[in-house]
Amino acid sequence: MTKLLLGAEAIAQGALDAGISGVYAYPGTPSTEITEFIQRAQRDPGKTVRSAWSTNEKTALEAALGMSYAGKRSLVCMKHVGLNVAADPFMNASITGVHGGLTIVVADDPSMHSSQNEQDSRVYGKFAMIPVLEPANQQEAYEMTRYAFELSEKSRLPVMLRVPTRLSHSRSTVQRGEPRGQNPLNPSTEKGQWILLPANARGNYQRLLDKQEELVALSESSPFNWVKRWSNEETNNITGVIAFGIAYNYAMEVIRAYHLPVEVLKISTYPLPKNLVNRFIEKHNTLLIAEEGYPVCEELLKGYRGDNALRGRLDGTLPRTGELSPGLLAKALGVETSEPNAVPAIVKGRPPMLCQGCGHRDLFHALNEVMAAYPNYRVFGDIGCYTLGALPPFNAIHTCVDMGAAITMAKGAADAGMRPAVCVIGDSTFTHSGITGLLDAVNDRSPLTVIISDNETTAMTGGQDSAGTGRFHDICRGIGVAEKHIRTLVPLKRNHEENVKVLREELEYEGVSVIIAQRECVQTAKRKRKKA
Repeated sequence: MTKLLLGAEAIAQGALDAGISGVYAYPGTPSTEITEFIQRAQRDPGKTVRSAWSTNEKTALEAALGMSYAGKRSLVCMKHVGLNVAADPFMNASITGVHGGLTIVVADDPSMHSSQNEQDSRVYGKFAMIPVLEPANQQEAYEMTRYAFELSEKSRLPVMLRVPTRLSHSRSTVQRGEPRGQNPLNPSTEKGQWILLPANARGNYQRLLDKQEELVALSESSPFNWVKRWSNEETNNITGVIAFGIAYNYAMEVIRAYHLPVEVLKISTYPLPKNLVNRFIEKHNTLLIAEEGYPVCEELLKGYRGDNALRGRLDGTLPRTGELSPGLLAKALGVETSEPNAVPAIVKGRPPMLCQGCGHRDLFHALNEVMAAYPNYRVFGDIGCYTLGALPPFNAIHTCVDMGAAITMAKGAADAGMRPAVCVIGDSTFTHSGITGLLDAVNDRSPLTVIISDNETTAMTGGQDSAGTGRFHDICRGIGVAEKHIRTLVPLKRNHEENVKVLREELEYEGVSVIIAQRECVQTAKRKRKKA
């Protein structure tokens, strides 16, 4: 059966056809569509895959590891910065190993289209010493996902599947294979494997080290690595390109368009296939390393070659930042083209903006009026669509660092003597990473005001369920915030004066206060009305 799929959807279909019993994820562009595809598939009769959203990436990975412990296959999905949140179980899962197959899909965002940074998740894979797979196209995304579960159960390790934005969010036809059934319930009986007391962990770590040669051998024989020859004859001294994942597509596009005498070694697995790489390197005097993201493999290959024949991101042949493109690779291969990635002058940039009618707008209008009474005020912000309040016409927030940092940064500023110490955090972000910071503030009796802008959904990524909807008052009270300083307001123009009054009162309170600005996202409300 052939289907037209996004790269993210191809991964989801591959996981379903590989017999997963659960997917665990927190929404984050460009990975969200994987879980959404699986959720839509649950409408089909007979589908029994657990697919609700997790509170954050750490809880997602830990739950998936639990499913693996039970002997079943599980999928975890997150964007690259989400892996920072999941780093603790990620690193330790490489030490425990797995029982049922466990695949961790991490969607990287080169050029930071919707992210705070463009970190390369392959660094984590190398750090944890687990297999990493990097598909070049949608068909490989489907096939590699299925292979990842087989590899995970064969190596007894979690496997990372790394995809960039361009692959995740572009479409192509995908040929499906025969679906596989789910694993039976079969909990692990290896007690020492799962209890990471030092005595057990030392042995587990040694076994992880011992597996590295086996992983290299699997890369050597992988069907996802090959050489694309310039001719049918063995050719020496022509330029060679070692291309990783999606960079292979860009390289082949340039080579075919300009009829370049260039051979390409495509690699889509880590650890690197050393023998295959060395044979290719020995044949070429000049080599270009093309990889999307950091020069992760280029740094490793420098050690193989030991001279300056390797070109890529390290020597400036390719830029260190941003996405690769056919134009950049053409220039690196000596082809004169128009300015790579040039945007036509007729295309004007349009800054993002909050939706018309959005409750965040009315909140920021009220907040700005109150804060204007304080000289040199600062408002700490967080990650979500309300972050757009940092832009004109609001200019209402002054920081945005990572999920949950609004509360803890405001606490630190309050501890330093800043008054008032105010932060704005979204409902989904609060349950993701804000609760613990609020608990710190309660325990320290830090004088700060936390504004939870609750639009009852995870709006930034398309309106997924928010873990704490309807429970924020109880959560804050349970943490220890005084009942009379947990205030609720409805951000509407007709409530402006009352909202200003509430904000002003709580900003003057020398303790922890929480204001819940509660109003449904206009987009989810519109979809509900349409569905009704």
